[in-house]
Amino acid sequence: MKQVQTRVGPLAYAEQGSGTPLVLLHSAGHDHRDFDAILPQLAQRHRVIALDWPGFGGSPAPQPASALSASLVGEVLEDAVAALGLERAVFLGNSVGGMAAARLAARQPGRVRGLVLVSSGGFTPMNAVTRAFCRVQGREWVRRHTGRWFARAYLRRRNAHTAEILQRFEATHARPATLAAHAALWRSFAEDASSVSQEARAIRCPTLLAWGRHDPVSRSKVEGRCAREAIAGARYVEFDTGHMPFAEDPPAFLQELLPFLDGLPA
Repeated sequence: MKQVQTRVGPLAYAEQGSGTPLVLLHSAGHDHRDFDAILPQLAQRHRVIALDWPGFGGSPAPQPASALSASLVGEVLEDAVAALGLERAVFLGNSVGGMAAARLAARQPGRVRGLVLVSSGGFTPMNAVTRAFCRVQGREWVRRHTGRWFARAYLRRRNAHTAEILQRFEATHARPATLAAHAALWRSFAEDASSVSQEARAIRCPTLLAWGRHDPVSRSKVEGRCAREAIAGARYVEFDTGHMPFAEDPPAFLQELLPFLDGLPA
């Protein structure tokens, strides 16, 4: 894998294809290979850049790993985009990847040609219950003992792609740094700094919102609705999946994604 320098150290990324840059941003606890099911088709017409967040995949964790947060992930994305010299790129982000992409589109609109948010977080106002849930999920012993079951719950549909995702999830969470980074991300979700709901109102680029209607993490009836309300003019689609429609039902996801990408203004 290639690397790019950021404020927390090197960030690993995979690159394939040529054309308009398309940056893929994975969910917390996972890595860039989540997108393997759709990457070949995307690389036929785009320069696809798939990042690994700090502490996941091929990217080392920040020091200390407990310093990782959703807002820091957004700053790391800004560093990577600047270092790679990306202008007018398309960003596709899942979960915390969607949060980072939305923040970039709001803060640096000139760099973002189009935006695809897949079961993104950061749009729903937090309350005492949701904050407590995030803090519990942010305890390392909870991540260690329940993480695999949680991942199985939000990957609703089973196929070869999701089986590989689950195997990687379980294997990588045996690494202390990855476990600590994932727990830190969950704790940060309880903080106001993780919210993108207000910043997202400044987004003006073409935006596709993609949600799995069976996602127990980023629920379509709550988070999806709030995202629609925040981003004016966004197109919203739902899939019969959980948290990762691009892996759970790649043909259906590509059927919506490819026309959106083809229709983006030059």
